[in-house]
Amino acid sequence: MSDRKTMIRFFTIADYEEEERWLREQHKKGLKLVKIIIPCFYIFERCAPEDVVYRLDYQNDKEGGDYFQIFKDYGWEYFTRCNGWLYFRKAASEAESEVDSEIFSDNSSRIDMINHVFKTRMIPLIVIFLCILLPNFYDSIAEYERTSKTVTIVLGVLFVLYSCLMAYCGIKLRILRRKYEKGE
Repeated sequence: MSDRKTMIRFFTIADYEEEERWLREQHKKGLKLVKIIIPCFYIFERCAPEDVVYRLDYQNDKEGGDYFQIFKDYGWEYFTRCNGWLYFRKAASEAESEVDSEIFSDNSSRIDMINHVFKTRMIPLIVIFLCILLPNFYDSIAEYERTSKTVTIVLGVLFVLYSCLMAYCGIKLRILRRKYEKGE
């Protein structure tokens, strides 16, 4: 039996809380996350089943010198990064309270992270959409007789998928921001 297992799972930039819960459940089943390969491949190592809290922080390569030491001092193990997200874990038994199982000290820090995700991920996606995909899709429709129907169909599918993904992420990030502003 192999010591490693690869699972395919897709999470958007707004689904980080769901991803944390899913990783915790996998660890309870005896699968410890080792690394992630973009876009959706999770590499796990078999281990003894244990309740381990997983937390993600979005830094996008802006973490400073003391950044990792602070987490280590509070018992968090940093073990991988993927697409701007940093992955930490800690045995649930080491958390004496709910606060100990969180990497953010307050909701203001969570809101700052959400704003950072929006500025560095959502805005570039919107720019790409407005400057590249939308004009090309429009041109392929306007010149439908001279362009390949396949190109128009592919661009149409990308337009719909991209629109849905941006709407989903934008709405979900807004909901998360409101949740933390209310102090939930």
